Amino acid sequence: MSKKKDLLVIGNGMVGHKFIENMVLGGFLREWNITTFCEEPRLAYDRVNLSAFFNGKSAEDLSMVKPGLYEEAGIQVHLNDKAVSIDRRKKAVTSAKGKTVYYDKLILATGSYPFVPPIKGKDAKGCFVYRTIDDLEAMDAYAKVAKVGTVIGGGLLGLEAANALKNMGLQVHVVEFAPRLMALQVDDAGGAILRAKIESLGVNVHTSKSTTEIVAAHGRVARMVFADQSELETDMIVFSAGIRPRDELARACDLALGNRGGVAINERCQTSDPDIYAIGECASYSSQLYGLVAPGYHMAKVAVDALTGGKETFSGFDMSTKLKLMGVDVASFGDAFATQQGARVLSFMNATSNVYKKLVVSGDGKLLLGGILVGDAANYGQLLQLVQNKIVLPPHPEDLIVTARDGAKPAGLGVDALPDTAMICSCLNVTKKAICSAICDDKHVTVAGIKAHTKAGTGCGSCTTLISDILKKELKKAGVAVNNYICEHFNHSRQELYHLVRIHQIKTFDDLLARHGQGKGCEICKPAVASILASTWNEHILSKKHLPLQDTNDRYLANVQRDGTYSVVPRVAGGEITPDQLIALGVVAKKYNLYSKITGGQRVDLFGARLEQLPDIWRELIAAGFESGHAYGKALRTVKSCVGSTWCRYGVQDSVGFAVAVENRYKGLRSPHKLKSAVSGCARECAEAQGKDFGIIATEKGYNLYLCGNGGMKPQHAQLFASDLDEATLIKYLDRFLMFYIRTADRLQRTSVWFNNLEGGMDYLRQVIIEDSLGICDELEKEMAHLIATYECEWKAAVNDPEKLKQFRQFVNVGEPDRSIVFVSERAQHRPAAWQEKSNLVEEMI
Repeated sequence: MSKKKDLLVIGNGMVGHKFIENMVLGGFLREWNITTFCEEPRLAYDRVNLSAFFNGKSAEDLSMVKPGLYEEAGIQVHLNDKAVSIDRRKKAVTSAKGKTVYYDKLILATGSYPFVPPIKGKDAKGCFVYRTIDDLEAMDAYAKVAKVGTVIGGGLLGLEAANALKNMGLQVHVVEFAPRLMALQVDDAGGAILRAKIESLGVNVHTSKSTTEIVAAHGRVARMVFADQSELETDMIVFSAGIRPRDELARACDLALGNRGGVAINERCQTSDPDIYAIGECASYSSQLYGLVAPGYHMAKVAVDALTGGKETFSGFDMSTKLKLMGVDVASFGDAFATQQGARVLSFMNATSNVYKKLVVSGDGKLLLGGILVGDAANYGQLLQLVQNKIVLPPHPEDLIVTARDGAKPAGLGVDALPDTAMICSCLNVTKKAICSAICDDKHVTVAGIKAHTKAGTGCGSCTTLISDILKKELKKAGVAVNNYICEHFNHSRQELYHLVRIHQIKTFDDLLARHGQGKGCEICKPAVASILASTWNEHILSKKHLPLQDTNDRYLANVQRDGTYSVVPRVAGGEITPDQLIALGVVAKKYNLYSKITGGQRVDLFGARLEQLPDIWRELIAAGFESGHAYGKALRTVKSCVGSTWCRYGVQDSVGFAVAVENRYKGLRSPHKLKSAVSGCARECAEAQGKDFGIIATEKGYNLYLCGNGGMKPQHAQLFASDLDEATLIKYLDRFLMFYIRTADRLQRTSVWFNNLEGGMDYLRQVIIEDSLGICDELEKEMAHLIATYECEWKAAVNDPEKLKQFRQFVNVGEPDRSIVFVSERAQHRPAAWQEKSNLVEEMI
């Protein structure tokens, strides 16, 4: 048996790990001994989702290395040790800790480092970079004594860093040298929409700003000075002004470099030394650097093939990308800036919902060359495939970016049109043919199964929707029914469970499980069944038989916040509130030291209540005439209104009065997902009714009813259902619509998504609701009437029941709170004086 060769990998980031993983899974360790240097104190972790660290993900959660993988494969790891020199003649690498490792072949996967501009004062205390988990931990500690955080750099990583600062509870600013955010990905129009979206989230954006100095006071960052002599006060600065390749090892041992830095490589990822390869962000191919994970993964595969006799090559990479920044979809693909000769542009902008879509087409209009999507990137996967596979466009390319009024899917979009060679997952190089083979030949009938078999969708994840579409099409072709079971404990969909509950008069989860399920239930089916029972029988969700089924928010009739306290949102129907009620809200907020905020739905949110305080707060609010606003539940939230004909000179109907009536009718209505509504007093649309699950707009003859819109991460305008309705008819249609949605939607499915999957679109919905094509309208109206008649305020029912109140104690047998628990606010301006000593202690430590 021939002696194994020695393979050394410098760098254990995402790309370095992917190379090692490919070597292990490919069975190539029979020929190679692998050693790796990892500069950080932990093995490879997911930098793409690094911001999840601030949403509760631990370093272990982000780890990419399966426990035991390296040990079982015999891979030697030098953790927390940096390679500092390469002796190409001796083929040896020396580390910072004095270790020397010899190699037959060497892989450079050293990645990149964050660029910090040469700004005076850049080393002041309170300045950070956003690159590693150690960086994030340091930022998190420092933010506890800061109020204002500023990010220098408005690119991808800059906005990720801004989101991190926002999650820490800081007031956030983004400073960008260019005239727009994400200048490399979006144009001026897209940048304007992106800016509006980011600013609507409470982030202050400063573009065309050049920072000349960072000024410190008392040893800490205090303010920034710009070239135009303006200033910005800030406590904390995060540099995110781009990255530079880590090529210092290559420079020191005289490897060839690219024109813009980085280790020069050929199509086999080989450097100027045939025994040394470079992959990822440190590598330069044709003087091009690649800062995304997908091309790094491709290089890793090429390098493995080069060492093991494969034929894969690297000839550049499509830098198209889809991102979600602070909840905002942004995508850029192909020739996004129309640089090709003769290219033409089709664009769509909706400044109301902050959506921008741009397509770049060839001069003859036959081919899609590229595009930009901001605010709604749902069709990114399909559009990218049209570019990459040069598929001829439909006669009206604008249909690809403008949703049809009847809800029909745009012509030209569909997985059937894609060739077998279409690259569905560019991160892992998985084609449509490979996915179809996994479905048809290997019998994988779930997205999870396809991911496990092909690895598609396990990189950046942007192709998951496309994988799901292919799966559904292939199963349909094979005549296989798609499994829509709610979970492993019920061989039924949510819709089927709803009908079983109603037909068999089932009123508990245990009864349903005994008659139609198996096992003990799980975190998926329990809350789903709890919602079904509530929207069928309307029994109090905290009753003994229903309590164990509820999610945390429903269990305590309040939204739990990131610091462990709760928020309280009383109902303010239609936004109409009396002076006495306003005073009562202020009294309660002051008494319990609650942070108060006006919500987007015309209500007041009171934050910072401790668990044992909730019943007392509810009692005082109930005494002032308030009820639960159900902000914690999958239920009707609000019915917004403008002032309508009562005050506004443009109003044609009493929008406030009607909004109050609608909200009071449907308050407490439990559904598959939250419901939002609005009533506008005229076509000027001040209540934004078309962005709601059901919206009502006044006309001179009555009201127009719009259905199935929503805001949030994927905004979608509601579509016109019926025009010039009187109030009685509109309410009748709403009763039917809401109960039909409750009957047929999947768990956690918004009305917009439900509608998009509804065969026949709005025409079908009109047939069911108006024409009673299914013969169920009488049943729907009776079911709604039962829910309205059995409504009770959940707060009031809780405070009047001693048994229900027990769960709001910190101790089972004592009603007194635990006095040793102290909540420390992250926003210093809201800290009571009693907490300041603790805050000062933390500040001294930092």
